[in-house]
Amino acid sequence: ARGATLYVSLEPCAHTGKTPPCTGAIRAAGIARVVAAMPDPNPVATGGLGVLREAGVETQVGVLEAEARELNAAYLHAFASDLPWVTLKLAITLDAAIADNSLTTSRVTGPAARQYAHRLRAGHDAVAVGMNTVRVDDPQLTVREAPAPRVPPARVVFSRTGRLSLTSTLANSLKQGPVIVLAEHVDSEYEAALRGHGVEVVVANDLAHGLRQLRAMGIRSVLVEGGTVIAGALWEAGLVDRLILVQAPVIFGEGALNAFAEFPAMRAGAARRLRVVSRDAIGDDLATTYAVRGA
Repeated sequence: ARGATLYVSLEPCAHTGKTPPCTGAIRAAGIARVVAAMPDPNPVATGGLGVLREAGVETQVGVLEAEARELNAAYLHAFASDLPWVTLKLAITLDAAIADNSLTTSRVTGPAARQYAHRLRAGHDAVAVGMNTVRVDDPQLTVREAPAPRVPPARVVFSRTGRLSLTSTLANSLKQGPVIVLAEHVDSEYEAALRGHGVEVVVANDLAHGLRQLRAMGIRSVLVEGGTVIAGALWEAGLVDRLILVQAPVIFGEGALNAFAEFPAMRAGAARRLRVVSRDAIGDDLATTYAVRGA
């Protein structure tokens, strides 16, 4: 690597944490030039470019900075808010349905899109659903069809009463990652049963309060996978940072469950236009990411 140019999406760190500073490794490798897309906002880690310049390494910052800010959005958000970064992901049909008129669980998107969904899970600190989704689908919410992250994401269940069944897959897969029930209120006896089973319980006044408690627990980013009730509640409360719609080329038609059924009604002239961050073909499906809050 001696004499080479190193390209990074974030300024190399100059502090010693769990590992030695990146700047030391860069100097030891003989890197001659470092191009960083953006400076590090972390007050503990910043200053690496200055250290490198003092050591005689040529530096440049700001190349593709907008793209880097989107890539590092959840990380940047952690230094600007006491809320976690919330991504709402919905798998829908061309007519915006998440289930057919039988309202039973069914796979809407194809295999490639499911792998994409698992990559999204791997990139977040927590994966969350509402209690209705748990009752209908009995999901695992684990990363299975993508490389597993070093730390498995926590599984979060939004529930008014906190009554997660102790026979559910979530309650019986704690070795796959922690399970957190976020509730408005929960019977003290049932709360004790959940805690005794190993399930964490967070009681919150509202969604924002609950998310702040998750952030205080070290959860910086949450991927919400539905269903309609929690999606609509988060949207109405203004707590969604990114919306990802994965759309399959099928139509369910009359009686299907609309993904936006619980969103607040908006007049055409008042409805906000979202910024498209990216559009990607994933197999036969189309994934579109929209910026709702933030850059």
